[in-house]
Amino acid sequence: MTRRGHAKDRRRAARVAHEPNDPPRRITHPRGHDRVHLRNKDPGTASPVPIVNTGKDQIMHIWTDRLVELGITLPRVAEPVGGYAPAIRSGMHVYTSGQLPFVGGTLPLTGKLGDDVDVAQAADLARTAALNALAAVNALVGLDSVARVIKVTGYVASCPSFTDQAKVINGASTFLHEVFGQAGIHARSAVGVAVLPLNSPVEVELHVELDS
Repeated sequence: MTRRGHAKDRRRAARVAHEPNDPPRRITHPRGHDRVHLRNKDPGTASPVPIVNTGKDQIMHIWTDRLVELGITLPRVAEPVGGYAPAIRSGMHVYTSGQLPFVGGTLPLTGKLGDDVDVAQAADLARTAALNALAAVNALVGLDSVARVIKVTGYVASCPSFTDQAKVINGASTFLHEVFGQAGIHARSAVGVAVLPLNSPVEVELHVELDS
């Protein structure tokens, strides 16, 4: 074989080595866009997070489809009880008001950590509060316009001796990672407080960035 033939073989082998072995599956979205299912690198996520390629150098995530996959329905947004809004948009960011873990308009549990409520119960309430925050985002701008979660702030009603606030707010953080994948990795504060509205054990607020 000639020197030129060897060079062609080496270039061909290099291209094959850099091509992915398992490319994304592409199907047609009902609105005429292509939907690409990317395999999530995080082994803790059961299925890939769906995205849409609009063909305009813009990627739109289909987070509502992800909620369906998880069997989750966004609840109705709680009505404000004062001169504030459930969520506000500023530029490409949305900030929610603090959300309590209402289910059907009522609190499943009340009380403080270290007294009436244990960590597992409170972590589940934090998950519910985060879901309620997503509902507020969805009502304002549509959940599929979210690019990523920036920060979670969680408040935990705590007895003076209770110091596991972070474990409680992990319920919210884990839930957001389940929904958004890597886009759900966020900065966070977990704050112990003496009491919360309506004697709720937890309260969660979100800050998200938009892609449109």
